[in-house]
Amino acid sequence: MTPQQLKNSILQRAIEGRLVEQRPEEGNAKELLKEIQVEKARLVEEGKIKKPKVLPPITEEEKPFDIPEGWEWVRWGDLSQSIQYGYNAPAQTKGRIKMVRISDIQDNRVLWETVPYCQIDEENIETYALQTNDILFARTGGTVGKSYLVTEVPEEAIYAGYLIRTRYSNLLVPQYLKFFMESSIYWEQLRNGTIATAQPNCNGKTLGNMILPFPPLAEQRRIVAKIEEILPLIDKYDKAYTKLTDFNTRFPEAMKKSLLQYAIQGKLVEQRADEGTAQDLIKDIQAEKKRLIAEKKIKKPKVLPPITEEEIPFDIPEGWDWVRLGEIGDWGSGATPKRHHPEYYGGDIPWLKTGDLNDGYISEIPETITQEGFDNSSVRLNPVGSVLMAMYGATIGKLGILTVPATTNQACCACALFAEMNPQYLFYYLMSQRTNFIKLGEGGAQPNISKEKIVNFLFPMPPLAEQHRIVAKLEELLPFCDQLRSKSK
Repeated sequence: MTPQQLKNSILQRAIEGRLVEQRPEEGNAKELLKEIQVEKARLVEEGKIKKPKVLPPITEEEKPFDIPEGWEWVRWGDLSQSIQYGYNAPAQTKGRIKMVRISDIQDNRVLWETVPYCQIDEENIETYALQTNDILFARTGGTVGKSYLVTEVPEEAIYAGYLIRTRYSNLLVPQYLKFFMESSIYWEQLRNGTIATAQPNCNGKTLGNMILPFPPLAEQRRIVAKIEEILPLIDKYDKAYTKLTDFNTRFPEAMKKSLLQYAIQGKLVEQRADEGTAQDLIKDIQAEKKRLIAEKKIKKPKVLPPITEEEIPFDIPEGWDWVRLGEIGDWGSGATPKRHHPEYYGGDIPWLKTGDLNDGYISEIPETITQEGFDNSSVRLNPVGSVLMAMYGATIGKLGILTVPATTNQACCACALFAEMNPQYLFYYLMSQRTNFIKLGEGGAQPNISKEKIVNFLFPMPPLAEQHRIVAKLEELLPFCDQLRSKSK
């Protein structure tokens, strides 16, 4: 249950008469309503308030739930002494009197230090003056229905035109009315009475016609006291709930990062001496690279610099070895056939862009090029198992593994691995280093990581059999991170 749902539940119990016990000796709401009406009639006779319009009786169909014996259903307008629209005037840094606007009310308090002034004729001040226990109601815009119980008026003030002020007898508890204005029955009636326009608004008539459950005066006080006792506990729950929600949101990604980090440091699966060493695999890679160069299937790459102790970011197990990414495969970026040649597009050769990278296996590529487009550009056909990485812009570090042969545009760098290197292990390693690749790409108007930066990047190489075991363990555990992520949404 969210903190708001908990608060709503408590308010609902309060207005249904289920939050505090019923005490028959406290009288009943019908007697209290008679006193309120007598007082209102006296104020009308004295000319202190206007004679209110007669409101329609409340029908059984309007009542959304049963209330205790001794309570009464009543219309808002029958309780209020006045429902008064605010004063329209330009806000000023100096003026005759302060003027409270909707925007000055935040988190159930008036930000008095920022309330502007306005000019108003002296004879109008009494009509719009704010008093303690007035309730202000936002009648228009995105805050329509928002209410505020005036708890203090530190200096003489009126209220602006987009607000409605409602004022009540001392024979009732205004805090009870304010809590009602936070309940679901209030908001439901407000929605039904709101005029749906570009600037939604709700008028004083709608407010006056609202019905609310009305308890005896003593019970109003006990209800308010109980809610005010509970609200600090809801605030504590809110903080704990927010912290837990934040943890649940971050935990799946943190767990994934930890698993990947354990994997590339040789801590995810046991070490097995009988599986050989990374040096055995490096020899196989070097032999295959020489053969491919001799057969002119790949170009002879530039000699990469030796790895220094200062470059090594963490310790790796015995039997592993540090190499540069350029040593384990043939890396190359793609190209874009000239767009003004429509005959270059729509053929049978998949052509991938960075937006097609999905941090997973890629089998469907929406765009294709023709053989003519292939022959007249510097694209290259990357074999199944090639690991792709985005090099530019917002997608920098995004990954994919090809399950079909494909070409790419110039924003993708593809690696066709030598020997029997496990492409999934490379894929997971690159994923673990995404933040580092993004940092490598910083510094220019368009973030980018060049092929040169990629091939020089360090790579912790396990023996081949251990690569397979690491990948198997990751593919067993990572789906749990995805499940946790979906549950946290």
